[in-house]
Amino acid sequence: MSNNNTSLLKVADNCRFLVDENEELFFWLGDTAWELFHRLDREEADLYLKNRRDKGFNVIQAVALAEINGLTEGNAYDKKPLLKNENDLYDPTMPALEEGDYDYWDHVDYIIEQADRYGLYIAFLPTWGDKFNSMSDNTAGEVGPEIFDGKKARKYGQWLGKRYADKTNIVWVLGGDRILEQPLHFEVIHEMAAGLRAGDKGKHLITFHPRGGRSSSFKLHDEEWLDFNMLQSGHTTQPLTIEMVTKDYNLDPVKPVLDGEPRYEDIPRNFNIEEGFFAPHEIRKAAYWAVFSGSFGITYGHNCIWSMNTEPGEFFTMNWEEALDRPAARQMKHLRNLIESRPFLERIPDQSLIINAESEEGKEEIRATCGENYAFVYTPDGRQFTVRGNVIPGEKLVTSWYNPRSGKEHLHEEVENSGELSFDPPSYGPRQDWVLKLDNADIN
Repeated sequence: MSNNNTSLLKVADNCRFLVDENEELFFWLGDTAWELFHRLDREEADLYLKNRRDKGFNVIQAVALAEINGLTEGNAYDKKPLLKNENDLYDPTMPALEEGDYDYWDHVDYIIEQADRYGLYIAFLPTWGDKFNSMSDNTAGEVGPEIFDGKKARKYGQWLGKRYADKTNIVWVLGGDRILEQPLHFEVIHEMAAGLRAGDKGKHLITFHPRGGRSSSFKLHDEEWLDFNMLQSGHTTQPLTIEMVTKDYNLDPVKPVLDGEPRYEDIPRNFNIEEGFFAPHEIRKAAYWAVFSGSFGITYGHNCIWSMNTEPGEFFTMNWEEALDRPAARQMKHLRNLIESRPFLERIPDQSLIINAESEEGKEEIRATCGENYAFVYTPDGRQFTVRGNVIPGEKLVTSWYNPRSGKEHLHEEVENSGELSFDPPSYGPRQDWVLKLDNADIN
């Protein structure tokens, strides 16, 4: 009998969402902790995981061969993940396993097991992308070194897959902020996927984390091993989320889509300190836009948590522990609570509900998502909008306003479900986002 507090995830029959092996619906509310394995000790990791559990997160995105000097600098216990081969190169086929000592991989094991105790899944990146495609614009720490070819990727993937085959709280994430540009890059990813499948006997889902402004669907959508698409709408002021999620949602064959890296809280807009830092309302906006456009969940991120920063400065402005309780991190659970409050598998994006849904000049786009007997409409700035009657059934609709900042509901009333229905949110302004909840009165 399993002692796990999680259950293996799989793609739902409608290919839009994830469910667990008991067919329980799974709304992905992730947090970005790329340097978790590499930088935190046991006590710090436990503090972090408990904090995220308590805030309603259920997925943690973390990297084994980390971005910031992940091969050359040891973890919190000064342990490195790989040994060097006869050519004095770090070799992914030679994990640094120290019998009788607490090695790097023992620490990874500990964190995965602790996550499971808290009911958290690990979106596990075997490596950051600089280890197979260093690129020229890596801004965090050393570049690379590039250590993978196809053969090594398969062997490393198979070793990882076998090591964690019995863990129910794993989702494999290939890539690591990279574009696949050369034949070698594709070979590494395909072989690593094959190795993981061989090692864990296909138990765990696999996806791919791309570069900003890209999706795993680019050149990989038809791959058998790609269970769902992950996109990175990124850290720019351009509103890419809606366009990118919609594009992947409409692809054939149908696969679930997830915005796995939207704007981070407190990261400089467009990576430019002079433009200021992304604020909570901008984080909420990207999250609700993604989910209402068809994403089966969302991943939050904070600039000082992904990096587990301990040296505040101009770009990384605070210690990671201080960042744990930033406003948008506290508010993400309200989105999860909203979506989980209604039938899940039937939910679709549906702009036909809104009259003149397109953005007006200088205004933010309003988005709608519907189930069989309910609808949600998100307005980022609290402006008035008009809804078509009879899009969902019922002679009357029960309406209320849901506050994404607090998770509280306001102003319940019934209205006739016919004609054009105009709604004024309780407040208006650039930070006054609201969700209109519409329910078939006959069901309530």
